[in-house]
Amino acid sequence: MISRTIFSSEHEAFRDTVKRFIAEHVTPHHAQWERDGQVPRSLWHKAGELGLLLCNAPTEYGGMGADFLYSAILVEEMAYVGATGPTFYLHSDIVAPYLVDFGTEEQKRKWLPRMATGEVVVALGMSEPSGGSDVQNIRTQAIRDGDQYVVNGQKVFTTNGHSADLLLLACKTDPTQKARGVSLLLVETNSPGFTRGRKLEKIGCKAQDTSELFFSDMRVPVSNLLGTEGGGFTILMTQLAQERLVQAIRAVAAAEAALQWTRAYTADRKMFGQTLADFQNTRFTLAGLHAQVMTQRVFVDRCLELHLRRELDPVDAAACKLVTTDLQFKVMDQCLQFFGGWGYMWEYPIARAFADARMCRIGGGTAEVMKQIIANSILPKAR
Repeated sequence: MISRTIFSSEHEAFRDTVKRFIAEHVTPHHAQWERDGQVPRSLWHKAGELGLLLCNAPTEYGGMGADFLYSAILVEEMAYVGATGPTFYLHSDIVAPYLVDFGTEEQKRKWLPRMATGEVVVALGMSEPSGGSDVQNIRTQAIRDGDQYVVNGQKVFTTNGHSADLLLLACKTDPTQKARGVSLLLVETNSPGFTRGRKLEKIGCKAQDTSELFFSDMRVPVSNLLGTEGGGFTILMTQLAQERLVQAIRAVAAAEAALQWTRAYTADRKMFGQTLADFQNTRFTLAGLHAQVMTQRVFVDRCLELHLRRELDPVDAAACKLVTTDLQFKVMDQCLQFFGGWGYMWEYPIARAFADARMCRIGGGTAEVMKQIIANSILPKAR
């Protein structure tokens, strides 16, 4: 493998901490969390104690004030062991930056320190039954009534939705407008009029609590508006590059892990007087996948370098997510095949990784949306 040059010795020391945390607190319990459909709150508290949450947030708000590579390390190490349950990346690297960049001083001091300790878990309410990627046409409404908004509507596919204490909610404050009618509200989930639906039963990522959320005449103070009224769509667009980069980081790390499991299995599996690894088809298939994953590793690391300098173009982030998540699913499919019937058994990591990988081509924007973004940048728009 080509050596990686983006991490310092401080980064690698942090990686050692992450590995110990995963080995002690995640891996032994993950199978039970998959059965439960969520992780315990105690895990969030432990992660907060070790400084694994909000690594990039300023120190005055409880974060480490570190660069994004610390977050990338946590994402990678979780992916290497197939741990999908603790969705720290959503909490720390998707929702928290909105608060850091657009929150009022009061909002930041109220929420960020408790998010850093794991006392408060957050979720992002965007997708609705009528659609996920078309944020301009969401139907959940927040109509102003004096110094409050009255919220009615529904969200779905909300990761952390069952356990969240705080919800960053995308809603329409002006239903007559599209993008300019979208606003973001910070919603405390103990608010009257807020109810959680069922934990959704997914084909993969089973340890994540993914929920339906309902709002019926829920009242939210105007002071909980994030940014400006009607400015929500613009705010959401500012973090899409990082969100898609997170998915790419997960995809490549998961693919690397799958290749490692498969090399070990095929070298040990006896068949027709030799090992499975002795067959030319095995060797050529794994060699080809290895070369493709190595190429995407270099691409992701280059995107990380650009992101650290705030130079990662949203189109390039879309391209990175598109190719890495497509390759991830290809790797899982072909590696699972080498395990034969055992590859179809949930007890084998490759089976869970295969199911988990399917989500990555959807989450953070579908592959088709990524292609549309890229096409719009390289081709004239269709009439």
